[in-house]
Amino acid sequence: MTSALHIARSGLDAQDMRMRVISNNLANVNTTGFKRDRADFETLMYQNFAQVGAPTSAETERAAGLAVGTGVKIAGSERLLGQGELMQTGNPLDLALDGPGYFMVRLQDGTTGYTRDGAFRLSEQGELVTTQGLPLEPAIAIPEGAQSVSIGTDGIVSVTIAGQTEPVEVGNIDTANFANEGGLQPIGDNLYTESGASGAAIIGAPGIDGRGRIQQSSLESSNVNVVEELVSMIETQRAYEVNSKVISTVDGMLRYVAQNI
Repeated sequence: MTSALHIARSGLDAQDMRMRVISNNLANVNTTGFKRDRADFETLMYQNFAQVGAPTSAETERAAGLAVGTGVKIAGSERLLGQGELMQTGNPLDLALDGPGYFMVRLQDGTTGYTRDGAFRLSEQGELVTTQGLPLEPAIAIPEGAQSVSIGTDGIVSVTIAGQTEPVEVGNIDTANFANEGGLQPIGDNLYTESGASGAAIIGAPGIDGRGRIQQSSLESSNVNVVEELVSMIETQRAYEVNSKVISTVDGMLRYVAQNI
């Protein structure tokens, strides 16, 4: 009886964690460049009461054993890397990556962060920065008095300056790819850092060696599918209710034993 309680409790914990993952997906449905997560389940240790293949006589053996599981747990969360829809914004400093890759920014501790959120702004020094003020790497400075900014699909940044007929190139935007994007460590603010699982960043120009091309005046929307998340939420709710019902049933069985034996 107590084992059944433990198994059902592990089911409640796992479904609660899955609901938290779904809730985070839905909360970020409008977050630029957000990649939804999926909770992966894993069985706990099994108790073998009768080993399959064990001899039952000198000439026969068990064709089936008796193994009872001890519950379930969330083994991890998997980031689903499908690309979100590219939305036209009309802002020349909004950038989206059409394909694999990440923009690079310099974090406050001097290390490099990676993001799919290309909603850049100009700092007071004229540098391209994120909403949090983190500068793009390599740094791109727009000269004072620039009338327009043009960013090619290959990352070349050019500006038109009053009094000059030809555009002036002011820098290149490089992007980073990883052997295992799912291994990147999320740190919040739409940022990731590399980890041992992701491997080192492979840096290069957009559109080369499998890297996505830059689309100016566009942003990548979240890849969260609200309908799918709502279906998953209903499934999680039903599974939670069933595990709760198991606990109530086992509690009633134990109460019966205590009152009648």
